[in-house]
Amino acid sequence: MPGENLSRDEARERAALLSVDGYDVSLDVRSAVGEGEGGPRTFRSVTTIRFRCSEPGASSFADLIAPGVTAVTLNGKDLDPGEVFDGTRIALEDLAAENELVVDAQCAYSRTGEGLHRFVDPEDGEVYLYTQYEPADSRRVFANFEQPDLKAPFRFEVRAPEGWTVWSNGAGEQTDGVWRFAETKPISTYITCVVAGPYHYVTDSYSRTFPDGTTLDIPLGAMCRKGLAPYFDADDVFLVTKQGLDFFHEHFDYPYPFGKYDQAFVPEYNLGAMENPGLVTFREEYIFRGKVTQASYEARANVILHEMAHMWFGDLVTMVWWDDLWLKESFADFMGTFANVGATRFENAWTTFANRRKAWAYRADQLPSTHPITADIRDLQDAKLNFDGITYAKGASVLKQLVAYVGQDAFLEGARRYFKRNAYGNTRLGDLLSVLAETSGRDMSAWARKWLQTAGVNSLTPQVLLAADGRIAELAVVQEAAESHPELRPHRVAIGLYGRTADGALERYARVEADVDGPRTVIAELAGAEAPELVLVNDDDLTYCKIRFDDTSLATLRDHLGALTDPLARALCWSALWNLTRDALLPARDFVGLVLRFAGRESDIGVLQMLQAWAESALVHYVAPAWRETAERLLSEGALRELRQAQPGSEHQLAWARFFASTASDGSDFQLLQELLAGTTTIDGLDVDQELRWAFLEPLAAHGAADESALTAELARDDTASGKRHQVRCLAARPSAAVKAQAWAQVVESEALSNALVEATIAGFAQPSQRDLLTPYAEKYFEVIARVWEDRSIQIGMDVVRGLYPSYQDSPQTLEATDAWLAAHADAPPALRRLVLEARDDLARALRGQECDAAAITG
Repeated sequence: MPGENLSRDEARERAALLSVDGYDVSLDVRSAVGEGEGGPRTFRSVTTIRFRCSEPGASSFADLIAPGVTAVTLNGKDLDPGEVFDGTRIALEDLAAENELVVDAQCAYSRTGEGLHRFVDPEDGEVYLYTQYEPADSRRVFANFEQPDLKAPFRFEVRAPEGWTVWSNGAGEQTDGVWRFAETKPISTYITCVVAGPYHYVTDSYSRTFPDGTTLDIPLGAMCRKGLAPYFDADDVFLVTKQGLDFFHEHFDYPYPFGKYDQAFVPEYNLGAMENPGLVTFREEYIFRGKVTQASYEARANVILHEMAHMWFGDLVTMVWWDDLWLKESFADFMGTFANVGATRFENAWTTFANRRKAWAYRADQLPSTHPITADIRDLQDAKLNFDGITYAKGASVLKQLVAYVGQDAFLEGARRYFKRNAYGNTRLGDLLSVLAETSGRDMSAWARKWLQTAGVNSLTPQVLLAADGRIAELAVVQEAAESHPELRPHRVAIGLYGRTADGALERYARVEADVDGPRTVIAELAGAEAPELVLVNDDDLTYCKIRFDDTSLATLRDHLGALTDPLARALCWSALWNLTRDALLPARDFVGLVLRFAGRESDIGVLQMLQAWAESALVHYVAPAWRETAERLLSEGALRELRQAQPGSEHQLAWARFFASTASDGSDFQLLQELLAGTTTIDGLDVDQELRWAFLEPLAAHGAADESALTAELARDDTASGKRHQVRCLAARPSAAVKAQAWAQVVESEALSNALVEATIAGFAQPSQRDLLTPYAEKYFEVIARVWEDRSIQIGMDVVRGLYPSYQDSPQTLEATDAWLAAHADAPPALRRLVLEARDDLARALRGQECDAAAITG
């Protein structure tokens, strides 16, 4: 990534000097089809930028990453591209008060999902294009000032192959073979977008009449590859879209400002989705080729609503620099669930948030790279890595706490004032805090210091003292923090007391809301209450904390977790037990035992699938090696038992089928999977569709029970882009030294694979059942990562550094090798060091968990 970085200081200096009046961008992508001419396949990009300079005579630069520049003209003067363009920047000298820059460049199509990505569908040979820029890849497509606070209107025009359709942020039409698009409102470069190709396109419309009698009409569109059209449930996408538009108009009191609303589901996408105004892009995996559970539909709805919330938080009002990335991502993450619960059929989405989304935050907040929600982002590499569990899930959790703290009405009124005061502008933390202080009447600065400007997660533990009559004499909440991040915070919490009813159900019989602050808070309202069997200190999940239990509560959960009737309370208890396991306070075998006993009774499908994922993680990382084989057998037996007992055709049956495949461990398991694939054995109600076939084939391939010919035959059956990704993963999973060497070379030594196939190859390469086979690659990993980071794009660099870290060589020797690399590479790019430090921390945590689990054998 030589020369591609941009520092905050450089951006700040340029923003003080320049203001941008507008862009005209002309792209010619007719070169996307036909045979290439050798070297990188390129397209012509001609950009005109009109901008002002506050200090005439000063110098600055424009951003562009391109194989070549044909011409550069500044204020009518031709500049020598060889002198002013260095591969990533165009030097601009002696600027006037008003300027016009014209850059004619040959830009490269992307195969890494960064810039203008080109995808050839193996099913029919069709070519599809789309752009993806965040945080700073629009400079791979057109010359610009690549920073969020230099907003401007954009006009795009695109010449495309005959028969194609082209979309951009504004409404477009084709005349004389050129697609021309309406000028946008002032927006940042990273949310401009172009999608082009023979996409399958479906339309609908949304209309809303406001109290003043005016009507807002929004044309809706949704698109995907032609090969996915038979599976595209656009009606459900439009349903959630309309529900979201209703919800946000009701709560934000600011009409959607960007005209149309297209949603493109695109191939080989690195992210979940991107909030380009008027043209949101999503990974096409949100179009389901086979049967999935309601959790998948809920997740898709959440992403649709998350991106829609960005139209206001992020697009209309944008952060000045990536330090305040949370100003858009935390809000969108919160609003996605808030709207899912308030507007759609997914009324229990807060349970999913508590169970799944916050698990991401808890992990990120305990890594050595944890950071305050308002982070210190020195440059673009920092920014790329801060799209993390802190910025998203912790930020959203803290906003949920803020709603409990100031009240929902004050929170939403603050948002409304924020939009109206800062529309089409850029903001910092203080701009939001000032409106929240107005609407709530509270001092937001103290709250922000505690919650937004410090890192780490607190734990809350109940202490219960009983009187002689058996009732509560005193119930207190003890707050603790890690030594590395000792900040104690104010928490608005609900505390629930639970006991068993006559029929054995574990139900709440008392609840109080209280402010917990400092190391110990007595909850006076609960004095005299009946003695509880379970105390839940963050009932209803109002705050962001790790829940701990007193001895009585933990004993109750060990015996009666399945009797807990409230789905959210049950999810919170499962999450707390998983945190105890990760913190080496609960032996992993105990967690596995709880899953085996109680997961089959879990009614919430999203919680069940999360439990299955945690159980697999416990098996792979936290179980003592000596007990690993036993745990694997117990989980596969338990999964098969639940699979056979599940209601035929139910989503629970599907979840247990997938979990059984992932834990299959012996010859009889593999034989059953093969028979299910062949159709010689059936399980009533279980439809082994194409996606489930691939899920069965991966463990067979990883254990040597499905060879290359079987995988080739399966690709012939599913000769699609999705099928190719599955096959590549399964091929790399085979237990052969030659296979591993080939996979390693394809990812590390070659750039031939696209981003999606790099991801699939890494996923297949790293198999927990092949620890011995992967041992030689531990040393190789540390030999190559600095070079990979230097030579490859940041997305591929992240995939390699994270995905190939030798986490399955879980020994102190791997920790020592990691420490040796860190010591020898003290001057490595901070983003690279961060990734290695995070992987090291995960491994150290796993070893502590294994030690805890081993002690349970001898203890």
